[in-house]
Amino acid sequence: MASTRQLKGRIRSVKSTKQITKAMQMVAASKMRRAQDATKASTPYSRVANEILTHLANQGATKDHPLFTERQVRNRLYIVVTSDKGLAGAYNANVLKAYLSELRRDEAQNHNSHTIAVGRKASQFVARLKGASLLGSYDNLSDQPSGSEISAIITQAYDAFVSGRVDAIDLIYTEFVSSMTQTPRMHRILPAGWTPTEVRQSLQDAVYEPSSEVVLESVVRRLVEAQLYQALLDARASEHSMRMLAMKNATDNASELVDDLTLEMNKARQAAITQELAEISGGAEAMKG
Repeated sequence: MASTRQLKGRIRSVKSTKQITKAMQMVAASKMRRAQDATKASTPYSRVANEILTHLANQGATKDHPLFTERQVRNRLYIVVTSDKGLAGAYNANVLKAYLSELRRDEAQNHNSHTIAVGRKASQFVARLKGASLLGSYDNLSDQPSGSEISAIITQAYDAFVSGRVDAIDLIYTEFVSSMTQTPRMHRILPAGWTPTEVRQSLQDAVYEPSSEVVLESVVRRLVEAQLYQALLDARASEHSMRMLAMKNATDNASELVDDLTLEMNKARQAAITQELAEISGGAEAMKG
């Protein structure tokens, strides 16, 4: 059994760790609320953007448009979104597991795979994969990415698609459903309007002036950017939410460990007192004899 002094040291150490995890939990909760508000605010815009792209594609307005042209997929580009830091539970592992599953499927179908990594964890993971093609790496994006940050990623993806280097571009990220539910998701952003989406009647009845082709030419890139922006906001809200939950579990575990160590220390102290009393009694009896 450990001594009372050793147990006191361990209790102090665990309490210090508990203070750190508690502080990280509170910071993550604050960031999660801000990120959640941001993703809720932009969700309607992103949803309508996807509906417009799908409607235009169904109407044939996108025929021969380079960003809508479906090709036989031989080369795929993945934009994988993870965090820059750890301590977020299974957040990064879930995204990377989905990404790895797609890579294996491509390999089985003799497709070539390329990757743009968003987040340091994704960059590190792809760098360790044998034979992986990493086209770009973007770390330390802000919680609400600026236009220049989004534009840099989209421009690289556009160039790869328009030049014919890749035939399809898929986003792999974590969708924020609620503070308790976050799920890995894959969403195709190019060719545009490819992902089947239900289009509301009001959009189907809309009149595009001067023509749907002119509207399409001016807004298509912005609408695709909106989908990437929404995915980044969802991913950041999910990251903070999962980190908050992970730190809460760590804080709870630290509290339980402190209780267990305190109980063990009390037992050790009681055993030492009992031992001292037994020695005093034995000494007294010896002196009488």
